[in-house]
Amino acid sequence: MFTRRTLLKSICLTSFALPAVHLLGSEKQSAGIKQSVCYGAYRKIPLDELAPAIKKIGLVGLDLVNPDEWEAVQKHGLIVTLSRAPGATIGKGFNHTKNHEALIAHYSELIPAAAKANVKSIICFSGNREGISDEEGLENAAKGLKQLMPLAEQHGVVLIMELLNSIVNHKDYQADHTDWGAELAKRIGSENFKLLYDIYHLQIMEGNLIYNIRKYKDAIGHYHTAGNPGRKDLDNEQEIYYPAVIRAILETGFQGYLAHEFSPKKQENLESLQEAFRVCNVSLATNN
Repeated sequence: MFTRRTLLKSICLTSFALPAVHLLGSEKQSAGIKQSVCYGAYRKIPLDELAPAIKKIGLVGLDLVNPDEWEAVQKHGLIVTLSRAPGATIGKGFNHTKNHEALIAHYSELIPAAAKANVKSIICFSGNREGISDEEGLENAAKGLKQLMPLAEQHGVVLIMELLNSIVNHKDYQADHTDWGAELAKRIGSENFKLLYDIYHLQIMEGNLIYNIRKYKDAIGHYHTAGNPGRKDLDNEQEIYYPAVIRAILETGFQGYLAHEFSPKKQENLESLQEAFRVCNVSLATNN
């Protein structure tokens, strides 16, 4: 059972030795990447306990927050770094014209509401292929999303399409490669549409993480983390060397958020989350 004492104790735990890179303390968070955490894995913890605990770690916000939770999250001094869109699902996205009417109506209500609440970005999805080609999916998605861009631009809200793997977790999902998403962003032609580059998912699909982060930096507006394989902690039992990946992101000039979206091995406290923060809190100091 989660208690305030357990949470505070977890923040003070001494963790395993990290690789020899220059890591920042939470008081220097502004020098590194801005980190948040996806709400899903921690919803069982009361927000009045979770908020101060993650702020003490150095995190600035919560990701994938429902619209009816925006106000509560903000009242606890956290940023809604990415909103969910309850009327949208991973499988039924903009790549099929049959979904456009419902999706456009949903986002047309959500975008002004988000702007009024000072929420700057909302997630969206390509949807599953269901037999269509990548080109047809691109054409359909661009057609649907372009209809929302004037509203998004007017209100200063960015729609963020998540790139997901179609091998392990999301069979048949169409936006499963960065080049597909980047081509979609090019066709839409608006700064109010960006990609969510999920490092875990794209390690599975294409690897070559640093190369693609550099190549497609202008199309990327948000990042997610998790260890691979297993989608768990960012520790020495998984294959992604996160300090180098985060350094590459910083070198692109990225100013957005990186949110942790893994299933923590240590469910009883926030030790896993604290370690993820430390691993990703990398400096660009020249003396590293």
